[in-house]
Amino acid sequence: MATELTVPRTDDRLDVAPIQRRTMRLLFSTQIIGGVGVTIGISVGALLAARIAGTAVAGVAQSAGVVGAALLAVPVTRIMARHGRRPGLVLAYAVGAVGGVLVVLAAATRSVPLLFLGMLLFGGGTAANLQARYTAVDLAEPARRGRQLSLIVWATTIGAVAAPNFAALADRVTTGWGLPPLAGPFAFSAAAFVLAAVVLLGLLRPDPLLTARRLAASPPAAAAPVGVRAPRGAGMRVAWSVVRGQPAARLGIAAVAVGHLVMVAVMAMTPVRLGESHADADVLRLVGIVLSLHIAGMYAFSPAVGWLTDRLGRRAVILGGVGLLLAACAVAGTAGHHTPRLSVGLVLLGLGWSGTMVAGSTLLSESVSADVRPSVQGFSDMIMGLAGASAAVLSGFVMQVAGYPVLTLLAAVATVPLVALALRPVPTGAPGEED
Repeated sequence: MATELTVPRTDDRLDVAPIQRRTMRLLFSTQIIGGVGVTIGISVGALLAARIAGTAVAGVAQSAGVVGAALLAVPVTRIMARHGRRPGLVLAYAVGAVGGVLVVLAAATRSVPLLFLGMLLFGGGTAANLQARYTAVDLAEPARRGRQLSLIVWATTIGAVAAPNFAALADRVTTGWGLPPLAGPFAFSAAAFVLAAVVLLGLLRPDPLLTARRLAASPPAAAAPVGVRAPRGAGMRVAWSVVRGQPAARLGIAAVAVGHLVMVAVMAMTPVRLGESHADADVLRLVGIVLSLHIAGMYAFSPAVGWLTDRLGRRAVILGGVGLLLAACAVAGTAGHHTPRLSVGLVLLGLGWSGTMVAGSTLLSESVSADVRPSVQGFSDMIMGLAGASAAVLSGFVMQVAGYPVLTLLAAVATVPLVALALRPVPTGAPGEED
């Protein structure tokens, strides 16, 4: 099965290289803006939900954003399959902006249904950030796919680290404008999403996915307009049929989904674990430190993970990521009430997630042809989001019934199918396995 990422002709490289460099610079910038928008809202989302709807449903409101990102992957990638990356990314950010505005209105009216709808649509910002990493691979050279994808993932670090520090400032400023407390960060999120959408709408030209399709077309079709469209019906059903018949694509999706499931399950209950052994006055400070270290593990080293993905191969880095996830579960699960050791476990958890995310996404992107790639990538993000949301819900139940050590043990067991899939022999010459 030929893939779109077959190396283009030499005379095409001279045209592709500047387009790819420009695309990377643009994506890096908008990823920072979008990352600020997502994180500044999430940082106060649970507190705002607790004030409007009560503490019991605050976590459910937060999960609505995760589910929203997963569900929005379906229409966004359908648009990308037919019209290219630019309109899909713009739509995702626009939906996220509408969600931010609805959350502000929910805070002003204390409307619980409006809050849940707003949080659901707010997931559009996350959906756009996730799809941006795939956009970086459309025109990437085979030897640099992992690194270029990982650079876009890494750009999220800047927004994720900086945004929580802006939340208090945004709240103070907008409270002076008459907005309710904790609503201001979502207003700033909406503005950030609008800015990212406008920049992409005006500057992401030519569209990298449509350009890649044109380069991959057969000689008679190469003269066709850039706006080549995928066949009608290139949605989730087509994506599933493609993935089912492509072992490398199955491994890529499994790596992304399982890595995310394990990370969310353990990370979500870590603040609760800290609350079991520290006074209320210290818990928030310790949670901030431990989760900041965890986020650094997730994003800060992604360029190195991308380099390893290109040098060692996608499969090797996926297995390495699983090894780090297992080490994280072992360290965190046996840490007891020793906070420094628990912090080490969370850093390892972030590194393992980075390995499975970067290598799995790269493998998936190069394993399928251009006409179905957006649908398959959207299918992957939908599975990843639903896996994370399920992990968040089930982890609370396991934590209450059996405790944190059992939770980490079950999370480790969840990696077994991924290891079996990664160790399965693949026929020589399978797409995406040239490394």
